[in-house]
Amino acid sequence: MIIFILFIILFLLIGISVPIGIALGLATTLTMLISKDVSLNFVAQNAFTSLDSFPLMAIPFFMLAGNIMSYGGVSKKLLNLADALVGKIIGGLAMVTTVTCMFFAAISGSGPATVSAIGSFMIPEMNEKGYSPGFSAAITSVSGAIGVIIPPSIPFVIYGVTSGASIGDMFIAGVIPGILIGLGLMITSYIIAKKEGFKGTKEAPPLGKAFFEAIPSLTVPVVILGGIYAGIFTPTESAAVGCVYGIFISMVFNKSMSFKDLYNALKDAVLINGATTYMVGLSSSFAFYLTIKQVPFQIGQLLGQIDNSIVVMLLMIVILLIVGLFIDNISSCIILTPIMLPIVKQFGVDPVHFGIIMTMALAIGFSTPPYGANLFVASAIGNVSVEKMIKYLKWLLLANIIVLLLVTFIPSISMGLLSLIK
Repeated sequence: MIIFILFIILFLLIGISVPIGIALGLATTLTMLISKDVSLNFVAQNAFTSLDSFPLMAIPFFMLAGNIMSYGGVSKKLLNLADALVGKIIGGLAMVTTVTCMFFAAISGSGPATVSAIGSFMIPEMNEKGYSPGFSAAITSVSGAIGVIIPPSIPFVIYGVTSGASIGDMFIAGVIPGILIGLGLMITSYIIAKKEGFKGTKEAPPLGKAFFEAIPSLTVPVVILGGIYAGIFTPTESAAVGCVYGIFISMVFNKSMSFKDLYNALKDAVLINGATTYMVGLSSSFAFYLTIKQVPFQIGQLLGQIDNSIVVMLLMIVILLIVGLFIDNISSCIILTPIMLPIVKQFGVDPVHFGIIMTMALAIGFSTPPYGANLFVASAIGNVSVEKMIKYLKWLLLANIIVLLLVTFIPSISMGLLSLIK
């Protein structure tokens, strides 16, 4: 009964537009006031304790690295390279958007940051070349979700801290699924463009020149990920190195970022991290309260009666897709990991593999209302209503769900590269 009250309060608060993090904290606090079985100090103590984690320090650094690359003009270099690679194909600008998001994902680790950095260039460009404004915003929104799957990924860090899985292993396992999502979106874009009559670009830059100019930008993920896999530094240290290297590339090598730009990048990172950090702490309190009330154990017993791994995994995906509609990726991961991971372990699912599945499923929520962070960023940039995006979103999201199912039931897609490297 108490858990029922907890979730009723939570969804009521979300329904009246209370921010997710505050809603989680208030729901936990009010439920404890009603039940009187746990001290109210629990919320604050658990929130602060959960934030006392060295791996979590990677999050603000990855945010800052993404901002530095955005303000430093790195996204423009990556865009030119993507244009040279696929720009002349039918629907080429849409494919350029997806490929550039894939490149930028290997730097920022954030979905909304990827949409903002790439969408500000590509959405107006696509509209000018005759693409439907709804499609331009839709493809940018869905492509931006690759930012949390191709490493480095902020949700991978959160999942690693919550589950105890290796963050480095998560980064390796996310490479192939992220690429597959990009390919799926490019194929879907080609089909839509063929039907709607969207053409490719006539004057794509020469590949050699574009690649040469993009080399400094492309080396950023190499430094970040290479250092982790070589054992030179931890994911948190790699994020800090990425910031320093990004500043060097932008200010010294490319000379495309001023000190004012650096200040703005730092300010934006502080603001975004402030909004994220309190949410992580209060989400942890909410999740730990569920654990005290033995909710994971009870759900595990209920699902444990289903003696079919395929049915259980499909149920997990449906739950994740529904939760992703209402709650952000980070909060969902903290709340659901302690509940779901013990269940899937019973069926022999590797924690790293499940982390990829969870992140991919929740990432779809970036482009679905009512939460849809990517959706609303792209809508604002393109000055187009969500209603006009829905026509195209349904096909792009279907492509993502197909890739999600492939990754779920063919573990070697995500785990194969990890096995090869190890």
